[in-house]
Amino acid sequence: MAPETFPQMLKRHRTSRRWSQQRFAEALCEASGRSTVTRQEVYRWETGRRVPKFWLPHIATVLGVAREELEDAIAAAAAPSPPTLDDILPGKPPVADLSPAGRRIGKTAVNRLSARVHALRLADDVLAGHDLIDPAFRELEAAVVLLADSTYSESVGNGLRVAVGELAQIAGWIASDAGRHSQAERTYRLGLSAAREAGDATLAGQLAGSLAYQWSNIGREFDGAALAEAALEEAGPTAPPRARALFWDRIAWAHTKTGDARSAMRALGEASDALSDHGEEDDPAWLYWVDAGELQVMEARAYTELRRPLRAVPLLNDVLSRYDATHTREMALYLSWLAVAYADANEPEQAADIARQVLELSADLGSDRTDERTKVVRASLEPFRDIPEVREALGAA
Repeated sequence: MAPETFPQMLKRHRTSRRWSQQRFAEALCEASGRSTVTRQEVYRWETGRRVPKFWLPHIATVLGVAREELEDAIAAAAAPSPPTLDDILPGKPPVADLSPAGRRIGKTAVNRLSARVHALRLADDVLAGHDLIDPAFRELEAAVVLLADSTYSESVGNGLRVAVGELAQIAGWIASDAGRHSQAERTYRLGLSAAREAGDATLAGQLAGSLAYQWSNIGREFDGAALAEAALEEAGPTAPPRARALFWDRIAWAHTKTGDARSAMRALGEASDALSDHGEEDDPAWLYWVDAGELQVMEARAYTELRRPLRAVPLLNDVLSRYDATHTREMALYLSWLAVAYADANEPEQAADIARQVLELSADLGSDRTDERTKVVRASLEPFRDIPEVREALGAA
């Protein structure tokens, strides 16, 4: 008989207590003193989609099972397969999928290209830069060839330029996440040129703002602040409310990185005001992720960076309590700010607890952003190295 796998064991023990997945999640939260386990996470464990590591001792305590027994069951289970780009972005190679080069193309080709661009954005939600960079740039190269070598009407041409601009933005973002900052900058500039040629000022602002965000994070803080302001100006007053909120958010971060707390707080207020104007506008697809929760994250990040942890901690805990755990990179990044905020609040045990989760999520993730943040987290814990929990977390690092 095949050994019992971890998902089978977990479900057996849970159902023997007549607990729902929600009740089990609540029991884990009570046992750990944290509120980040959801019913959805229990579902992922029981279907083999994710394997808990940090939560394993708490699961053992709640279920009254030896931790070793759970570890043996995990070893018996097949490792969950992470999503691949082919799962998210199926189909033929971009040029073949759209139209042979040199032929006249119409709106259908633009719609197909736009769909592939959005699929790449969704892939970036769950895959890191090193996993996506090669396919992203193959897509971009194919789209540029299509734009250069095909014939089309003026409106179709503008639609292609917009698609190339949007593809350049997500490819640049992926390159930046992979640590290829020069490649990302060249790509953002390419996209900015395409967006301007198409007359899409909002997209031009998005590309300029993306580059500003990169500059702010790689030591060009004052250049980043100037470019973030220019991006908002480029987009103009007719940009959709969610786009203006995003641009103000980047301005807030840029000023945070320069240490200008007053300008950062003003920009956060402007971002919130802009988002409050959002209604039933026909927004660009790339704004799908901009909501109040994302603004809350940026506010918490700003407070953490400005060494105001008592404001940052409740905001981050609130966001993380309802964040999609399949977005591993973002979860690791947001937890990293929470760990630093706890350290700044002189709560080293809690900081170490969160740091272990950051390290677990970031391991072999393939993201330069998370690699850099783990360094910051470790540095924030160093002053507390004499505390056992901190020493253990640093040892794991």
